[in-house]
Amino acid sequence: MRNHAFDLTVLGSATPYPAPDNPCSGYLVSTADTRLWLDAGTGTLAALLRHTTLDRLDGIWISHLHADHSADLLTAYYGALYADVELTAPIPLYGPPGIADRLAHFLTNTSVRSPIESAFAVQELHDGHRAQVGGLTLTSRTVAHGIPAFAVRVEGHGASLVYSGDTAPCANLTTLAEDCDVLLCEAESAAALDDGEQVHHTPEDTGQTAHSARAGHLIVTHVGPFLTPEEAVSRAAKRYDGPIDYAAPGSTFTIP
Repeated sequence: MRNHAFDLTVLGSATPYPAPDNPCSGYLVSTADTRLWLDAGTGTLAALLRHTTLDRLDGIWISHLHADHSADLLTAYYGALYADVELTAPIPLYGPPGIADRLAHFLTNTSVRSPIESAFAVQELHDGHRAQVGGLTLTSRTVAHGIPAFAVRVEGHGASLVYSGDTAPCANLTTLAEDCDVLLCEAESAAALDDGEQVHHTPEDTGQTAHSARAGHLIVTHVGPFLTPEEAVSRAAKRYDGPIDYAAPGSTFTIP
């Protein structure tokens, strides 16, 4: 019997391509009766299938359309329509504007557009978008990644999780994460850019976002190739004095 609100399982956290034992970004949020796939980066579908099946998903939420966060939607499409899965209805898919056409552009091989909407019931995100997925409420905000990109707050059973997606530090993320139980936040950049637009957090930025939002627990994810997880956690801890973990692939966190 559960004594917590929901589980967060790390399907993968690698960037910008999968490692032998670590798929790209993907997470499963699950309650007793709800299953939500957050980001579908390369390799995460196989990891997801260790825990559930496509026909048991209540929804898929995609932060942005870079491949390390969305590429496994392509294989999920084939799995949903042309394999051993029998959907009773298309899977609700929440993603950035244009996501259906992007998928169709890749998947269509003839003059007839692939039936994306037969696999996915697409809802395009916008700033402030809200959705009910099973017993979970999702609130999405735009974030700063140089392309249309979103963070999400997942709430249910009195608990809250905020996932940054990919973003530079920004007010929308900090506001969305205020007083959350858990902040799952990227720490891709080993150092801030000397010039040009910043599109990721450094570990110090990650710690500062958690501190400013008064997050109860920080989970550092999407650690770039020029950092180790240990370095990212240690550096984030210079700005945040709460509990910190690394989003190791296969790990499950109970919330709260």
